[in-house]
Amino acid sequence: MNVTKNAKPILIALLGIILLAPASLARDRGHDKLRQAVERGEIKPLADILELVRAKLPGEIAAVEAERRKGRWVYEFRTIDAKGRLREVYVDAQSAEIVKIEEK
Repeated sequence: MNVTKNAKPILIALLGIILLAPASLARDRGHDKLRQAVERGEIKPLADILELVRAKLPGEIAAVEAERRKGRWVYEFRTIDAKGRLREVYVDAQSAEIVKIEEK
């Protein structure tokens, strides 16, 4: 097992969170709500979601955001496949189900 190869997508995702999540979640203090939801066990932490859906995500993870949509928390992954196509993959933060994939 190549630890470096397996760690790369996680590091990219974490970098995306560090760069994008604070700006997008701070709009409505969503970061506090997200953290509290994780602490209460209402949603899964990002690391758990990545472990459950990584094999189903199309391509490499370029960015990650979390937001409330229609009353539920959703992780939004931006992925880029081998042909350079960008996709947004929406994952339910509680069930880890992929709920929608949009090609951009």
